[in-house]
Amino acid sequence: MISYDPLWETMKRKGVSTYSLIKDHAFSRGTLDSLKHGRNISTATLNDLCNILSCEVQEVLRHIPDKQ
Repeated sequence: MISYDPLWETMKRKGVSTYSLIKDHAFSRGTLDSLKHGRNISTATLNDLCNILSCEVQEVLRHIPDKQ
């Protein structure tokens, strides 16, 4: 499972709001909804987030192994 919990922590630390992502960086509300609900995002979106936040991938998402 992929968790985007690190994203919200990184955004808070960097002072970037969801409003800023929409207004200043042309992020779609649909993409933000996908992130909030743990749905899949593209690697292009991941790249955009890393560029906007000047961060590494692990500051946006975390892999949690599925239970067997």
